[in-house]
Amino acid sequence: MLLTLTHQFIKDIIFKKPHISLLDGICNLDLDVVKAHSFPRKRAYGTSAYQVESAAAEDGRTPSVWDTFAHSGMTNDNINGDIACDQYYKYKEDVQLMVNTGLDAYRFSISWLRLIPNGRGPINPKGLRHYNNLIDELIKYGIQPHATLFHLDLPQILEDEYGGWLRPIIVKDFTEYADVCFREFGNRVKYWTTLNEPNVLALGGYDLGICPPQRCSSPFGTNCTRGNSTTEPYIITHMCILSYASAAQLYKNKYQVTQHGYIGCSIYAYWLVLLTNTSEDVSTHQRANEFFYGWILNPLVFGNYPEIMKKPADSKIPSITLQQSKQIKGSFDFLGLNYYMTEYIKDDIINFRNNQRDVFGDTGVKELINWDGVSPGELPIDSSSLQGVLESIKNFMATLLSTFMKMVKEHYITRP
Repeated sequence: MLLTLTHQFIKDIIFKKPHISLLDGICNLDLDVVKAHSFPRKRAYGTSAYQVESAAAEDGRTPSVWDTFAHSGMTNDNINGDIACDQYYKYKEDVQLMVNTGLDAYRFSISWLRLIPNGRGPINPKGLRHYNNLIDELIKYGIQPHATLFHLDLPQILEDEYGGWLRPIIVKDFTEYADVCFREFGNRVKYWTTLNEPNVLALGGYDLGICPPQRCSSPFGTNCTRGNSTTEPYIITHMCILSYASAAQLYKNKYQVTQHGYIGCSIYAYWLVLLTNTSEDVSTHQRANEFFYGWILNPLVFGNYPEIMKKPADSKIPSITLQQSKQIKGSFDFLGLNYYMTEYIKDDIINFRNNQRDVFGDTGVKELINWDGVSPGELPIDSSSLQGVLESIKNFMATLLSTFMKMVKEHYITRP
């Protein structure tokens, strides 16, 4: 099948001092600088609901895990999304800014709990009206709406009720939520990103505990009162993949023929650079790619997790059944890459000697973030490294396909 790679990025010529933070980086852009430079052809921009909407406790919206996390003082400078960019009320002004900037498309996320406050069941008419108004306003001015169903903001009520992404029931609840979105908005929205950065959810939320729902265990994470960094990241990634595949199957079977849209997911991407050219570090690069990208891509392309992950992770990584594999494999129309920064990596296979390992330990890779003089809280953005990320993914996928074709040849073509 044809793999289409889409990406969200901001070139550093657009912003004099590139800055992305948990909340305030999106709202405080230097518009004069933005207007002074042109975006590339097919210009697009993306945000998440909690970063931009505001009205956190208004018109029927209930708390998400991000509300709980932010109000517990875990964000930079104790900021939260109660009053962010105020897009809930100022969406018309925001669309005009997009028009003036020359954007062709806008990727926004739908707040699950604004649309369905209890996580399942009745639809909130005020939330439904808001997203209809936003979509209609974008189309009115020729801006193509791209919708994300989940941007790390799980309804807190589902987290409290059954543990959210850790339990299989999340697949059913997420699919029913997706069904509402496809039914209500799919006649105008043609691009659906089901999950945004499930690998960030796994590592940040369940290994290191630096993102909601802030689950981790010592010595891998800090300030967590619950969780297991050695097992939970694998479980929630598994549930995310199953949820994505279920929603994608629903869309393709029920809506795609009449709505003519596309469905996929988006992953967090690094540009991984070898610290040295030693043979150990060269093999590390493949291992890092298998864990950081293959963790999501392998199931989507081949219906199973990478073999290189299974050995160190062993029983911690859930099994994908034959039925699940058929549902997952080839279920995406596009893959989104959110690129943020460059990381140096080196071999750390000595970690395999430890009986207790988190995902990073299972990887056998030591990450060295290259801040390049940028102060904490800011992420360096480099457009040439973005090209490297895309080429790396391209080569990684080519390697996967080559391995697959070799396997087919050995087991079927040459078999007597």
